[in-house]
Amino acid sequence: MDEVFKALADPSRRRLLDSLHTRDGQTLSELCEGLDMARQSVSKHLAVLEGANLISTVRQGREKLHYLNAAPINEIAERWIRRYTRRHVQALSALKHALEETAVPKPSFVYTTYIATTPDRLWRALIEPEFTLAYWGHALESTWDKGAPIVWRGQGSVVDDGGSTVLEYDPYRRLSYSWHTFTPAWAEGAGVDQDVLARIAAEPRSRVTFELEPAGDRVKLTVVHDGFEPGSTVLEMIRGGWPEILSALKTLLERQAA
Repeated sequence: MDEVFKALADPSRRRLLDSLHTRDGQTLSELCEGLDMARQSVSKHLAVLEGANLISTVRQGREKLHYLNAAPINEIAERWIRRYTRRHVQALSALKHALEETAVPKPSFVYTTYIATTPDRLWRALIEPEFTLAYWGHALESTWDKGAPIVWRGQGSVVDDGGSTVLEYDPYRRLSYSWHTFTPAWAEGAGVDQDVLARIAAEPRSRVTFELEPAGDRVKLTVVHDGFEPGSTVLEMIRGGWPEILSALKTLLERQAA
């Protein structure tokens, strides 16, 4: 946490975070616009923010895109602020990413967290039904061959129509699959009304990618969820849902390892 507080202490770095809060997925050149700083200085500030895990980066061709990462702020809220005032926690949790329609497709949601576990155990937690059911509430069942279907089972019901499939499967490194269908059974269990269900069911199927990278005694997990259209309701829903799911995953693995 010392790195997070140190990174946030600099007003220039806070301005960069504010810029990403306003418009996520910017390049270095875009972040330099409107700032009275040399390109090299901005680059150094971004390196500090990335080192503190306050931003995530994704390569898009020759460009490096920068995304605001709320994970450390959520951890600060969980560890200190929540015990004093819930309203402040809610204000911190309200940080959202802005979806910008551009000519070049960009990942729409990026979240990075560090988990004190092994790549093998984290990989199992991503694909084994007993794990996913424990922290997610859905058991994912698949042979995990590329192109294989994934069955999503909730509390006693199937929440996908069979259209979710494995897109990439590189054990202990990278996993990607298309997202589940929004069925009436899922909507009932999630408390989603029929109007919202009709709206999100009409959206194209999105995809989620998990990237694992060893980081000392921890594993760096980056989640990229994309494939959304501008103004997507599903995007807004998963922005609030993924931090909770990944926090539960982190807690599950680190408690079992203790």
